[in-house]
Order: sequence, then structure tokens, then C-alpha cells
Amino acid sequence: MNICIFGDSIVWGACDYEKGGWVERLKSYLMQNKEDVDVYNLGVSGNSTQDLLNRFDTEIIARKSETTEMIVIAVGINDAQYVKTRENPRVNLKEFGENIAALLGKAREITERVIFVGLTSVDESKVRPTPWDETKYYENGIIQKYDAVVEEVCQKQGVPFVSLFDVLNNQDLEDGLHPNSSGHKKIFDKVLKKVEPMLV
Repeated sequence: MNICIFGDSIVWGACDYEKGGWVERLKSYLMQNKEDVDVYNLGVSGNSTQDLLNRFDTEIIARKSETTEMIVIAVGINDAQYVKTRENPRVNLKEFGENIAALLGKAREITERVIFVGLTSVDESKVRPTPWDETKYYENGIIQKYDAVVEEVCQKQGVPFVSLFDVLNNQDLEDGLHPNSSGHKKIFDKVLKKVEPMLV
């Protein structure tokens, strides 16, 4: 079986200087405890749902095997980012919901083993605005609205949803947005509880 895990910089593992992120932690765990499970980290820094839609088919074709697949998707916090004003989101809520539905539709064409990992909270004192680009902002109230859309679409499509919004605190965030090693460990623990039973 191969597991494709799609997402953004948090999937990629940004700021986990100990073990490379929650996906790499999951990969290491499964390599030690399960036979014939290949985990592909398909996180790309800065990706939104639209970015992921644009590359989804190509990524799957490159890695598809004849064994049953599992697809994990963890994207959306960059969609909730706004540029300069709250009236200028990177991806508006309506388009965001449509993108989530489209991503889940594509994933379920490959396998019924699909999981969506929800959005994490941020430390607003550090990301309003972000230090790496002072035109970009993240706010928890807005992120929660996007997270609620993900959960609603997942419920409609019968896809397991891993809620993360209340999992991290400010001490788990390296730069206000990306989890540090303790944050990635918390995400790994939560995701593993959903993934492992589906590997039976």
C-alpha cells in the first residue's frame, strides 16, 4: 500500500528541527510497525487548495501503484490568509468549499481510504502581519470559518475529519504559523489515531 499525504508547509514539515514534521514521524512509525506501507510526503510550502488541485492528478499518476491506496489531505490555512485587509482573502469561502469538494472527489476516485486533516490555530501576535511578508495576515476567527467548511464538506461526503484547531497552543508554534517539534508531535499523535485503524 502507498499513502499519499498532500498539503502545504505544515505537511512538508517546516520548523520541526528534530524529526522533520508530522508526516515524517508518521512515515517512520509505519516503517517500524507495518509491512509494505510507503508514505509519500507531498507537501509544498505556500500551497492553497487551488494550488493542490492544479498538481493533484500529476502527483497521483507519478506514485500510483496497483495496491490499495490511502490519501491524506491537509491544506487550507493558506486559503484563509488575507492580503492587507480582511476583505481580500487569498481564496474566498465559497471557492474554498468548492475546492475542498473537488479535492475529495478526486481522492475518492482513487480510494475510499481518504482522510482530511483540519486547520491549526495560529499565534496572532506573530502573524498579524507575518514577519516574512507584511502584507499577509492570519487570524484564528477566520481560520475557524475555513475549518468549519472543511468539516462540513467532509461530513457530506462521508470522509473522516481530524480536528486540529484546539490541539496546539502558542508554545507549539515556532513562528506563529508553523508548528515546532512539539506541535508536529501533537499532530502526528492525532492523525495516527485515525490512520492506523484504516490500514487493517
